[in-house]
Amino acid sequence: MKTFDRNMLADLNVFLTIVRRGSLAKAGIELGVSTSALSHRLRKLESDLGVRLLHRSSRSIRPTEAGASLAAELETGFRTIRDALTGLEDHRRVPVGRLRLNVLRDAARLVLGPVLPRYCKEFPGMQLDVTVEDRMVEIIAEGFDAGIRYGDRVPLDMVGVALTKPLKWVVVGSSELIARAGRPDSPGDLLQLPCVEMRVGDNRNFPWELGNGDAMIRLDVRGPVCANETEHAVDMALRGVGFVYCLQRRVEAEVASGALEILLPEWASEGPPFTIYYPSRRQPPPGLRQLIDLTRKSEKLPPLAASDAGA
Repeated sequence: MKTFDRNMLADLNVFLTIVRRGSLAKAGIELGVSTSALSHRLRKLESDLGVRLLHRSSRSIRPTEAGASLAAELETGFRTIRDALTGLEDHRRVPVGRLRLNVLRDAARLVLGPVLPRYCKEFPGMQLDVTVEDRMVEIIAEGFDAGIRYGDRVPLDMVGVALTKPLKWVVVGSSELIARAGRPDSPGDLLQLPCVEMRVGDNRNFPWELGNGDAMIRLDVRGPVCANETEHAVDMALRGVGFVYCLQRRVEAEVASGALEILLPEWASEGPPFTIYYPSRRQPPPGLRQLIDLTRKSEKLPPLAASDAGA
C-alpha cells in the first residue's frame, strides 16, 4: 500500500460519498465531478489498498464486506474531522463554507426567503445550497447539513430548533365561490362543498384539522382538484375552484386585498412551528447557527442558547 497522503484522503472521501449516496451519479453531483472521474479514483483507491471495496453493476452499487467496514470507520473519522474544523468557527469573525439545506416549499417562501438577503449580506463567506421539496428525506443519506419541516415531522435522533411560533391553519375561499356554492356555517358543511384536497410529501391525502384540543375535528374533504403543494392550492382558491385549507400567514396578502376570505375563523387550528433540524453533533455546520439566530430574530423569538447548538 502506498504511503497515506492527502490524495488518498481525498479518494477515501470519494469512496464514502459513493457509499452514502448509493450512486456514482449522485455522488458526482455532490462532489462536483464527473462519474468517469469518480470511477477512475475508486479503481485507484482499490488498487492502492489491494482490496475490492464496491460491487458494481449497471444497475447498482453496494459495498463489499471490507468496503462496508471501511465506510463505517471512515464515517466516524470524517465526522471527527468535520467537528474539529467547524469548531474553528468560534475563532473566526464570520463563518465560511457551504451549507446544504432541504426545505419545505412553504418554509422556503415564508421563513427562509425573507431572511436570506440579510444573511447573504452579513455572511458573504457562506454559500447556501437550498433544495425545496415537500417529501420527507434522510438528510444525512442525501448529503444535506440540515432540513426544515414542521416540528412534528422532525426525526427523533436529530437536534430540532423551532424557527417560528406555532402556526395557524385556516379555511379560505373566494367571494365568487361563496356566492356560487354557499358559505359553510360549521365544519361539517365543508363535506358538502367543493374543496381542494391536499396531498402531502408521502402522497397521503392530508386531512383538514379544524379547532384545537379535544374540540378538534378532522375532515376528509372532497373536491374537483387535489394539489400537492400550497401555491397551486391557493391559486385554485383564487380562481374559485374550491375552498382551501392552508397556513394563515401564506394568504395574509390575499385576505387583506379581499381576494380571499377566512371562513369559520373560530375553527382555526394551531399546529407545530417550522423547525430546523440537523444531526446530533458537538458542532453544527458553519453558518447554521447564524441562520437560526437570524431567522428566530425575524420571527421575534429569543436567540438560541449556546448549549442548544450541539447535541
